[in-house]
Amino acid sequence: MVRWAGPLAWILLVVAALPSAWAQDKARGLPGVAAPRSVVAELRDALGHATERLQARDEAGVLGHVSDRYRSGSLTKPAIREQLHALFGVYDSLRAKVQIDEVRAVGEEAWVYSTGEVSGRVRGLGMWMPIFAWRREPEIARREQGVWRLYGDQK
Repeated sequence: MVRWAGPLAWILLVVAALPSAWAQDKARGLPGVAAPRSVVAELRDALGHATERLQARDEAGVLGHVSDRYRSGSLTKPAIREQLHALFGVYDSLRAKVQIDEVRAVGEEAWVYSTGEVSGRVRGLGMWMPIFAWRREPEIARREQGVWRLYGDQK
């Protein structure tokens, strides 16, 4: 499986919470505080749109959910573009099933934990194959120009 910016990777958040919630969440070992429902709803909408764009094989639509400043390890937005080219070249159809497990507000960042899988129908063979899957993986997002975009961990 390829390390990739998961389809989730197209969302993010910001918020503040009560001190008691902060203490409880800190005890669980998670960063930040639980995001408000309204933010989670915005992120679910963004994820839905990004997933639709992936399944429609719309490179620009998918990349619109990724910050130009995206970096996660050695993975950058240009590398994601290359991965999309490879996926679109090998598979004539893609399916993504992604769910948001939890969203945490950490300063101006949203840590979006998701579980999902992406599969593709191999071009010329018509056979569906799993491409990659993940479980409760975090992606960091930020609001840029009023839109949630995947930002990466900046390492």
